[in-house]
Amino acid sequence: MVREFTVPESAAGQRIDLFLTGACDGYSRSQIRQAVQDDQAEVDGKVIRPSFRLRPGQQIRFQLPEEFSDEVVPENIPLDLIYEDDGFVVVNKPPGMVVHPARGNWKGTLTSALAHRFQSLSDVGGPTRPGIVHRLDRDTSGVIVVAKTNAVHMALAEQWHDREVEKEYFAIAIGRLDRDRDVIDAPIGRHPYQRDKMAIRENHTTSKTANTFFEVEERIGRFTVVRCFPKTGRTHQIRVHLAHIGCPILCDRLYAGHAVAEQSWLEGKGSVAGSPVVMTRQALHARRLKLRHPQSGEWMTFEAPIPEDIRRTLDVIRQA
Repeated sequence: MVREFTVPESAAGQRIDLFLTGACDGYSRSQIRQAVQDDQAEVDGKVIRPSFRLRPGQQIRFQLPEEFSDEVVPENIPLDLIYEDDGFVVVNKPPGMVVHPARGNWKGTLTSALAHRFQSLSDVGGPTRPGIVHRLDRDTSGVIVVAKTNAVHMALAEQWHDREVEKEYFAIAIGRLDRDRDVIDAPIGRHPYQRDKMAIRENHTTSKTANTFFEVEERIGRFTVVRCFPKTGRTHQIRVHLAHIGCPILCDRLYAGHAVAEQSWLEGKGSVAGSPVVMTRQALHARRLKLRHPQSGEWMTFEAPIPEDIRRTLDVIRQA
């Protein structure tokens, strides 16, 4: 349902998420804020952020969020734990798993699995994101860190904020990168037309600086196996940056234009009827993460092995 409002004098200078929370009965501020973050609010025809401050007379158009409970429902979903202590855990997230509940994805999330496995998690991120310090896209597999206590959560979040955490991703890109290593320095903002995409955008209100160092690991025919080390943590950063330089990630629905790779296509034979499907998600894996232990200060490195679907894809293109 869409609601429309004219900003009254009494709301001058108020944040839009606060205004909409008071104007829309039955929704919590966290629900409203998430809906605004998901581009469901427009002011005078322009998509805005939750922190946008209102002026009298402005016209608001707001898509009400789907109704859901703020409580994460525990689900008995297996977890592949890489590390655990009293303060945090490190999980090898499988592809296809959403990190936290969001519109259209209320069940089968990582937070539901965590709620079933652990009695206590930090609540710094709000009721729908217990323990979540950072996130991975649904179809990106690999290392993700989860805090058990608020103190540890804050200490870990500070490392992310200060860009102390070293992150390494493994990807199969379409095309041949002509440089063995380089830095992609291009700001990322909301896509001007497609709500679920990001784009390279200079001098836009939604744009933020974004830096990714990459190093070629292997060139195989018309594909490049590449290691990426993002220095910033923008939404879809590696996916947008590789597409920007002409080598999108294999099976990236948003940025490569396809979501499935058949064996015949990987072998360069085009689409052949009956050819088995080898890859069904973006070939991107969070392989390694290095951070300081939030209590001891000791540097620790966590690694998740390359998953089976990516290894199988590599076998096919190498044999071809």
